[in-house]
This record gives sequence, C-alpha cells and structure tokens, in this order.
Amino acid sequence: MTSRYNRILLKLSGEALAGEKGYGIDPGTLKAVSACVKGVLDMGIQVGIVIGGGNIHRGIDAAISIDRVSSDYMGMLATVMNSLALKGAIEAEGCECRVMSAIEMPRVAETYIVPKAIKHLSKGRVVIFAGGTGSPFFTTDTTAALRAIEIGADVFIKATKVNGIYDKDPVKNTDAKFFPEIDYDRILSMNLKVMDATAVSLCRDNNLEMRVMNIKDPANLGSLVNGRAVGSIIRVRRDS
Repeated sequence: MTSRYNRILLKLSGEALAGEKGYGIDPGTLKAVSACVKGVLDMGIQVGIVIGGGNIHRGIDAAISIDRVSSDYMGMLATVMNSLALKGAIEAEGCECRVMSAIEMPRVAETYIVPKAIKHLSKGRVVIFAGGTGSPFFTTDTTAALRAIEIGADVFIKATKVNGIYDKDPVKNTDAKFFPEIDYDRILSMNLKVMDATAVSLCRDNNLEMRVMNIKDPANLGSLVNGRAVGSIIRVRRDS
C-alpha cells in the first residue's frame, strides 16, 4: 500500500517515553517507539520527531525556587536528553538518525538549520528536533508545529496516551465524546486541550493537517500513514 504522506513530523511527549513509571526513560517503551519509526521508514516515508521533556523536567522538586525562564531552559535541556536516548534506540534498529538542537551544543548535537534538516530527511535519516524553539515561553507542541511547517511536512502527528481527541479527559470521564474529525477553529472555540493555542493557530494558518493517535498501540503509526482511520484528524475549516 502506498502512503498518502511523503514526510511526517511525529510529536512525542516526554511522558510517552516513561512507560508506566511516569518518569525517566523506560527501555521497553523506547524500543517499541523506535520499532514504530523504523516501520514507517521502511515504507519510504521521511520522519522528523519532536520530543517533550516532562518525564525528566517534571521530576524536579516543586520546592526548588526557580523562575519561568530558567525552568523553560531546563525543560529544553531535558528534551535533548530524551532525543539522544531515542537516537540511540533508532540507530539500534539499523536506521540513520540525527539530533538537531535549537540551542547550540555542537559536541552533543547538530545546530538546527532548516536546509540541513531537509537534506538529512531526503537521505532517509530520521531527524530529532531538540531544544524546543531555543526560546522560553514556547511549548514543545508549538515547536513541533513550527518544525513541521519549516520542513514542509505533509502531516503533523501527535502521539498521545489516548485514542484521539475528546471533549474531556476520557481517562477520568467515561462519557467523554470522541471526535474522529474536527477543524482547528472548533478546537479553539471549545478550548479542547489537544495542544496550546499558539500551536493550533500555526497549523490552521499554514493549512497543515494534524492527526492525534494513541502511541501505546504499536500498529497505529503504520496504519495511520497508510490512510486507515486511526485516531482523530484535524483540518482547516472549509466553509460551504
């Protein structure tokens, strides 16, 4: 089956790498995610990845006095740690991978430059975008939306722990309503907690298709890029 996508941007939360522990990096989860990425690469699809840092950053004791800017930079550094761990796991699957950081640290990762990232992708290498946007006050969801637009991704795929978009938390509410398809304006008007408003607006204004799926099922990513109805899809509203 031929995929409808040539290049994807996959957004993973830091917590997704923690497995059932909820913190740190779980080796089994890391391997499972890497195997999913390899499966997509084997289909000839180019893969960019953005990872959050919550599995490391949220473990910091709340009693520690720290300002917002410093806290955000700590979170960015946590994404670099996660990116290096995932890079190792992807390479263990026999795939080429590069980590590119928005914060310059040449001994650890390549500095993020758009043309260079696209060149890596075109050569079949996975590119993991670390260090957030390089500036405080922006989430990794916004980073993912920005990177997807910059590299010309066909779709922004957000991997979560639930099956897609709901009107409220399905883990806590058994009556939560599932949305198989929804538009960006409705996401904003209903204040659905899919991702922050800046990221939503970036995707909407650049007509970028977004998919939300459950990463716990290892078959979901491959099924999604093959055009199957997996999770939820978000598109720009087209007025009749």
